[in-house]
Amino acid sequence: MVPQNLYPKPSSPFSDMDLLVQKYGGTSVGTAERLDNVAKIVAQTREQGHKVAVVLSAMSSQVKAEGTTTRLMEAAKAAIEGGPYYKIIDQIAERHNETLEQAIKDRTLQERTKADVGSMFKKLKSFLDAIGVIEEISPRSMDVVVGMGEKLSARIFTGVLNDRGIDAVFCNLENLVDEPFTEVNLEFCQYLQGKLAQILAEAGAQVPVFTGYFGFAPGGILKSIGRGYTDFTAALIAAGAKATELQIWKEVDGIYSSDPRKVPKAKVLSAITPEEALELTYYGSEVIHPFTMEQVTRAGIPVRIKNTFSPDLPGTFIDPKYVPDPGNGKATAVTVKRNVTILNVNSNRMLMAYGFMNRVFEVLGRYEIVIDLIATSEVNISMTIDSVSNLAPAIKELERLGTVSVKKGMAILSLVGQGMRNRIGVSGEMFTKLANAGVNIELISQGASEINISCAISDDQSDKALRAVHEMLE
Repeated sequence: MVPQNLYPKPSSPFSDMDLLVQKYGGTSVGTAERLDNVAKIVAQTREQGHKVAVVLSAMSSQVKAEGTTTRLMEAAKAAIEGGPYYKIIDQIAERHNETLEQAIKDRTLQERTKADVGSMFKKLKSFLDAIGVIEEISPRSMDVVVGMGEKLSARIFTGVLNDRGIDAVFCNLENLVDEPFTEVNLEFCQYLQGKLAQILAEAGAQVPVFTGYFGFAPGGILKSIGRGYTDFTAALIAAGAKATELQIWKEVDGIYSSDPRKVPKAKVLSAITPEEALELTYYGSEVIHPFTMEQVTRAGIPVRIKNTFSPDLPGTFIDPKYVPDPGNGKATAVTVKRNVTILNVNSNRMLMAYGFMNRVFEVLGRYEIVIDLIATSEVNISMTIDSVSNLAPAIKELERLGTVSVKKGMAILSLVGQGMRNRIGVSGEMFTKLANAGVNIELISQGASEINISCAISDDQSDKALRAVHEMLE
């Protein structure tokens, strides 16, 4: 374990100023107009006397399939299969060049940015050429391809800020990790925090514009962290530099009490606790990446969720010091995690209870199958999993232990709230609401967290289940 003082926060000309780390999602920077809008937010934040560090996702549109990250993954697949990957890359390049031409007015800055962007695409094509030759791609190589999206958006936005008179510096993190690590653990995170704090200090009075991609992660950044790794990078910067606040700028007004597309009466939550945020992000809310909350919660740094397109709205404040009214007794939010599978294993009674469970978990661990909810008895284990990629070979081994059944098309419904700790009968009320709405419960899990009651239901009933349980919050 790395000692806490191994990576001290370096001093800088702005060490006595509040540091705000602002992370902008792909939709927020998807066009020239949106880049200009983000530049205005950064300028206003500086005018208010704050030091600002910016982290960007790859450019995207309202449709995820059309985003840069998705297109880059398509190009990698095409390279392996001998498909038209040059055509895909040229389309991505055309969009980025059009955007920077519209967003950067100064001709010198525009040409300099365009040259850097062109160099990036040239290197990417050469990299994909090599992938095409060997006809396979490692997790690390896929990370390099996907990480190009954040490099492009960060370089272009640096030019946008310079064009508006803001002294900004492009901080490419693709070679940040220069020591061997075997897993994404506390030691790895503390190492990254120290390195990022040093880069921030070296930026001095400049606005550092960081790529969300930070290079090599054990097992591959997409596999170990997931596509929300840019939020994770921002959290590492905030934790390493002891920021005053981490701001996540997206296209939503904040964290809602439920999905407003499914529940008309859902409302924006003005403040929630980090514990509530962790539960909500893990069980279906897509506003923040779970790893992000772990980093800032450990460092005691508050998070604010803001809408890039409505910057004057207050958003949602996730405050480590926030204490909900203990007399309220209400839950905070209800969320759903879709596309879940229930796996049931019934013992053939040839093993004692402890031996049966141990063998089941050994098999699941070997195939890297992650369990969300679990209910057990002496001869049965029922659990939910959100990925079936390695399920088939795992089932073959589990069938040696007993009867195995699989039920797909399920969802996890979770009621979350600190106030539930002090109220009797919450679970009873929740299950009554579901029963009255005609929702059948397949599995119940309560006890691992005092602030979360979860159950597995059929995915096609999840919308009406959300509306029924949300009545408890109204």
